[in-house]
Amino acid sequence: MQLSVRELAKRYKTGDGVSGINIDIKKGELVTLLGPSGCGKTTVLRSIGGFLEPDSGDILIEGKSVIQLPPEKRPTSMVFQSYNLWSHMSVYDNLAFGLKIRKMPKEEIRTAVEDALKLVRLSGFEKKYPAELSGGQQQRVALARSLLLNPAVLLLDEPFSALDAKLRHEMREELREIQMKTGLTMVFVTHDQEEALSLSDRIIVMNHGRIEQIAHPQQIYDEPASLYVAGFIGKMNFLKGVAEGESIRIGHLRLPNEKGLNGQVTAAVRPEDVQVSSTTMGEGALAGKVKQVMILGHYAEVTVELVEFGIIRAFLNKEFVEQLQVGKDVGVSISKMTGFPVDESN
Repeated sequence: MQLSVRELAKRYKTGDGVSGINIDIKKGELVTLLGPSGCGKTTVLRSIGGFLEPDSGDILIEGKSVIQLPPEKRPTSMVFQSYNLWSHMSVYDNLAFGLKIRKMPKEEIRTAVEDALKLVRLSGFEKKYPAELSGGQQQRVALARSLLLNPAVLLLDEPFSALDAKLRHEMREELREIQMKTGLTMVFVTHDQEEALSLSDRIIVMNHGRIEQIAHPQQIYDEPASLYVAGFIGKMNFLKGVAEGESIRIGHLRLPNEKGLNGQVTAAVRPEDVQVSSTTMGEGALAGKVKQVMILGHYAEVTVELVEFGIIRAFLNKEFVEQLQVGKDVGVSISKMTGFPVDESN
């Protein structure tokens, strides 16, 4: 294991913070801490980097405890949301600074800086100053500076949140490419689920200072471990159902009761697993009325008001929805869902 966090706890006077945090990250993995503001993800990241002192627990990097070491003595490097570049220094000097402190020979520094700029696609920018760079370019320089320190673990605290959507997308792709080229172990913090799903080898979903689920992105999406994860990752419909033996009944629909639940349940259904028929007579279909149709590029989001169960949303082929006008009576069926006990707190 490249990084192990053991029973980490840090509580603030407000009562917020984290407790019982256990994480193991392998060498070369990109793992994302995901959750809303205040869930504790940045507290965990800053504790790993040495910027916060935990109340209890241990942090091991390459098998050695670093809990007593200050940030500059830890084999970590952090990329901040705000870039933190020195405005009075050129790009070259910003990148060379950390290597000069380590007393690296001048020629080696020059080669290392050139290689780092090449990696973040900024060759030839050495003489420019931060004020002359765009936000995306500044973030690339900040990333290059961290890469130059050759950390055992690279920590990234919402590094792309200040960028526009298109640039954010490009930077994600570049980060993934850099990670694959260098084999660096990275811990990435974000509240953006799309960012987490597209970037990560594994995702750690956090809520109120605790870990809800650790899994591969596809597993988090397809098999959420809790109602909270189901609601936080991607779009989701929630319907009331009843678990009876081997099935969960939602109106006329019967779906497999894979978890062996009993009694009242909440069925979590992805919009892509909802089918809408222009006839209401299909066997086992739920009756409803089209409330809204939104064309979203290559697909459409259709909102149906069900007679018994309220609103349900479906992602459908945009050609099919041409026959679905607002107010039309339709039948709704479900191909897949995940059931949760109705008393599970969201």
